[in-house]
Amino acid sequence: MTGVFDALAADRGRIERASAAQRVADLLREHITEGRLSPGTRLSEEALGEALTVSRNTLREAFRLLADQRLVVHELNRGVFVRVLEPADVADIYTLRLALETAGVRALSSATPERLAAVRTALARAEAAEAFGDWVTVGTADLHFHQAIAGLAGSRRIDECMARLMAELRLAFAAVPSASGLHEPFLRRNQTLAGLLESGEIDDAEVELTRYLDDARAVIVRAMTDGAA
Repeated sequence: MTGVFDALAADRGRIERASAAQRVADLLREHITEGRLSPGTRLSEEALGEALTVSRNTLREAFRLLADQRLVVHELNRGVFVRVLEPADVADIYTLRLALETAGVRALSSATPERLAAVRTALARAEAAEAFGDWVTVGTADLHFHQAIAGLAGSRRIDECMARLMAELRLAFAAVPSASGLHEPFLRRNQTLAGLLESGEIDDAEVELTRYLDDARAVIVRAMTDGAA
């Protein structure tokens, strides 16, 4: 048994490196989710290392973590880039969204007041951003609105899965050239969905959510297909 602990002690230096890399990965994922790092952006080790005052080894470990989350890709002799999604990626993302958000809707009757308040707060933020014509922020608020819907299930694992999925969704949104064209009609539908949840109409909310997600997937895939033509 001593040998096992000796081996762990020999690797203790990896803990600090991994912790730093995780923090860098979390920060970069947040910037992707907020729309500050768009698909195709090159993540320069030199520029990021200087901006974040971290080592190349830490950055490379952070890139590995983000690659595992399907957020970046490494291109031989070119570097690391924020991932550009394909239609198949979007279809898969929306399949998972449907499962997670439907679980939230079905758990509505047992959701805590705090979880319900998160849905209302995210919608209010989207509406406020719309008033200023800030469609990037509307998109971010939309992500948090649907994250909050899934959160109604009160499941830590669902929460963690949705948190990871948010950055991929932002990459999907970027395929649509007009942010307002994408988000304005779906903000109206978020308002409808919120009203159904507020009134406890679980079955109708699930039907609306299913149609919403199917329509959103179709809009994004169509934009990808048109852009590739």
